[in-house]
Amino acid sequence: MSDVRENLTYERFGTAVRELAQTIADDGFEPDIVLSIARGGVFVAGGLAYALDCKNIHLVNVEFYTGVGTTLDMPVMLAPVPDRIDFSDKKVLITDDVADTGKTLKLVRDFCLDTVAEVRSAVIYEKSHSLVKCEYVWKRTEDWINFPWSVLPPCRKAGTPVTPSKDAL
Repeated sequence: MSDVRENLTYERFGTAVRELAQTIADDGFEPDIVLSIARGGVFVAGGLAYALDCKNIHLVNVEFYTGVGTTLDMPVMLAPVPDRIDFSDKKVLITDDVADTGKTLKLVRDFCLDTVAEVRSAVIYEKSHSLVKCEYVWKRTEDWINFPWSVLPPCRKAGTPVTPSKDAL
C-alpha cells in the first residue's frame, strides 16, 4: 500500500458519480437493481440510482476492513442477507466506493451470479491488484483513499472526548 493519500471531497465525489453514471448510460446498461455494498457503496448507489433513473436499490452489509490496510481473512456478509429471489432474472449493478483487494466485490458478485440475468459492477476507485475488474471505474489508483464520509471521527454527544479516526491519520 502506498503512503500517498488520495483525498476525495464531497464536491469531487458528486462529479465522480455523475461521470460514472454517464459512462454506464453511454454503454447502454440499464440496471433493474442497484445493489449497494455497505457502507461506502451506499453513497455511490444513491447517486448512480438517481442518475440512471433506477428506483430499485438493495443493500448488502459486508465486513472486511478493520482499519487502514488491515482486514479480516475473508469478507463476511452480515445479516440481513438479501433474498436472491428479489434478483431473479434482473440486471444488477453492484456498487462500492473502491475495489481494493476485490474480495468484497467477488463475494457479492458470486452471491448474485446464478440468479440474475446480468451483473456488472461500478466503483469510484479501482486498484490494479483487485480480484474483480469492474466494468465501470471512475479512476484507477494505487493510493489509499480518504473518503469524505470516513475521515472524520463519529459524532458524539457534546462534551464527550473525540479521538481522531485511524483512517484520517
